[in-house]
Amino acid sequence: MLRLESQDPIKFEVIRNALVAATDEMALALRRSAYSTNVKTRSDFSCAFFDRDLRVAAQAFTQPVHLGSMVQIVPRAVRAYGPDRLGPGDMLITNDPYNGGVHLNDVTVIAPVFHRGECFGYVASLAHHVDVGGGAPASIGAFREVFQEGVIIPTVRLVADGAIVDDVFRLILAQIRSKHETAGDLRAQIAANVTGQRRVQDLLGRFGLDVVSSYVATLLDYTHVRTQRELAKLPRGMFSAEGFVDSDGFTDRRVRLCAAVTIDDEGVHFDLAGSDPQRRAPVNSTFAQTFSACAYALKCLIDQDVPVNQGFYELVQVEAPLGTVVNCQPPAPVVGGWETHARLTDVIFKALATALPEQIIAGTKAMQCHAGFGGLDPHKGEYYCFLETLAGGYGGRATKDGPDAVQVHGQNTENAPVEETEVNYPVRILRYELVEDSEGAGTQRGGLGLRRDYLFPDHAVTFTILADRDREGPWGLFGGLPGRPAEYVLNPDGEARRLSSKTTLELQPGDVVSYRTCGGGGYGPAEARDPRLVLRDVREGKVSRRRAREVYSVAVDASTWTIDEAETRRLRAVREQGGSLMTHGPSRDE
Repeated sequence: MLRLESQDPIKFEVIRNALVAATDEMALALRRSAYSTNVKTRSDFSCAFFDRDLRVAAQAFTQPVHLGSMVQIVPRAVRAYGPDRLGPGDMLITNDPYNGGVHLNDVTVIAPVFHRGECFGYVASLAHHVDVGGGAPASIGAFREVFQEGVIIPTVRLVADGAIVDDVFRLILAQIRSKHETAGDLRAQIAANVTGQRRVQDLLGRFGLDVVSSYVATLLDYTHVRTQRELAKLPRGMFSAEGFVDSDGFTDRRVRLCAAVTIDDEGVHFDLAGSDPQRRAPVNSTFAQTFSACAYALKCLIDQDVPVNQGFYELVQVEAPLGTVVNCQPPAPVVGGWETHARLTDVIFKALATALPEQIIAGTKAMQCHAGFGGLDPHKGEYYCFLETLAGGYGGRATKDGPDAVQVHGQNTENAPVEETEVNYPVRILRYELVEDSEGAGTQRGGLGLRRDYLFPDHAVTFTILADRDREGPWGLFGGLPGRPAEYVLNPDGEARRLSSKTTLELQPGDVVSYRTCGGGGYGPAEARDPRLVLRDVREGKVSRRRAREVYSVAVDASTWTIDEAETRRLRAVREQGGSLMTHGPSRDE
């Protein structure tokens, strides 16, 4: 093992940060070059650098969900294609879910980095494309097998000698609805890789291939040692929990997820045995998605300054039985794998709650919560597709409330602004607001969910909900209450029909689809919450006066918007004695 002490620490930091800066610049180039809102605005992509041995050495921290998955797909893709077949100016493309990939929308483009005729490593960009064909616009839906989900791209050459291979490019685009956006986003990935190649080559030109290779190896060893030291600080033992995806999209059966986390001198081992067998329904996770969940959870438990590269990932030990919803095999559908991934992350944290109560949060939104739709744009005469994932409540923590309406865990996608969405797509966003009283009550409350209503005023559209949490809200911890479940409603101001969390609809002009995402779980007993914090939430419209009284035992005077101290003391005394807070009837809620 190389020792950092044997090399120049300043040069080590320069090379380490130069590699990260190269991937960050790749991310910037991709975002600025992209066409779709999903990439250029919501940042649903990631970039990385791998050394010649296909060990990840640097990553741009755009989407944590992608980082663990790229560690799987890039080495497999290059080895399957044959590294000796690649030359300067070549690039590969793939989205194969059963060769290290995830769902089909996430497409990876890989490029070798050469220096003076010798391959030094590889840069890769992964982006979620708004459509890759399949049975519904945006390529999401309650499908029964992977072949319904879109075009499956094995590892093939997309760029040869610096030029796009036209036959391959046209063949891919022929399967896709949003050809203009997809073509632009693929070119943006190519541009990102070219940027990464140049920056790494600049580094090699400055220090030389042998020197940089030596310091990359030292960086991986350094990370390994740092990670081991961090793991040594964690409590020893085996900790387990289970959780459920609310439904699979075709039956009412819940999808069981099990996680047993063992922390010992060997590191951290994630055993997912006991999770349900895979289903012919959109709830199956590939191994890459499952590995990403475990890697993310482990990274959250150690010093945030520890680099994320192969030295970290090789300490992530995952046992996911083949043929289950956490490691499916073909032809199982994988489009909803990120939904299962998100819930699995929550289950892992739940397992560790008693061992690490100061670090673990209560249940979160723990779903991607996709909204995808498309149709013929009546103004442009072109077929369009749109996709986004909606935020929800974060879980309460030992010392802080959960943030309202955020993406959680491995999600880091940004908001799709109403103005940009309406300018670029034939849709109107009627409401975009927090959902009052959706939080899981607690000493530290969970975050609020959000409401977003989509109106299609002048054309028919195919709309898909691929989400969850409409039956059970996120769990509370240590006496905290669960968050309010999500709701999906058709025409809320008319027929107000409840919709499944996994369904595709054919909408008519004038129809509205309303998302109300779940709130996060509470942490600690609600009656122990500081009344001043309850008052603040009431004043801000996040918690109603009725809920403040009945759940938090805090009376708010409606005429002065201040705490009624005497009534609050009485309510809390009644609560301590196990009595009902409704003795004198509910307070008037304005």
